[in-house]
Amino acid sequence: MIGQKMEDLINNQINAELYSSYLYLSMSAWCSQETWNGFAHWMRLQAQEELSHAMKFYDYLNERGGTVRLAAIEKPNDTWASPLALFKEVYEHEQKVTAMINAMMAEAIKQKDYAAEIMLHWFVSEQVEEEANASEIVAKLEKIGDSTGGLFQLDHQLEKR
Repeated sequence: MIGQKMEDLINNQINAELYSSYLYLSMSAWCSQETWNGFAHWMRLQAQEELSHAMKFYDYLNERGGTVRLAAIEKPNDTWASPLALFKEVYEHEQKVTAMINAMMAEAIKQKDYAAEIMLHWFVSEQVEEEANASEIVAKLEKIGDSTGGLFQLDHQLEKR
């Protein structure tokens, strides 16, 4: 049986992961509207990945005898000034998610909830990858600047994800 504090944190994380999926789907839609099809593809796959993260927490909570409590998902933005602004938001969002995962890990350690620690190790590693991917794209977009050719090239590269 899982403790109430961990159950609450995991339910909050389910909501955060669902919001992440919703946010990236909104970003994908914007990219499509702006005819950045590679960026749209990358975001759509990212939205699917975030949904799978929510389901990992969902399944874990059920396996531990907890109660899943789904809350309303906040409405995400639907407009960005540029692909750079969009990916800067992705990076900032992933940093926020990392902080949430780290807080859960700290609580699991505090409560000596070894099962939660083991489950959360995967998410800690995943967040390192998520932040690195977003940071790399931001760095590339900053180097590209106003180069239309560079934007098209990166868009084409991200379409191959």
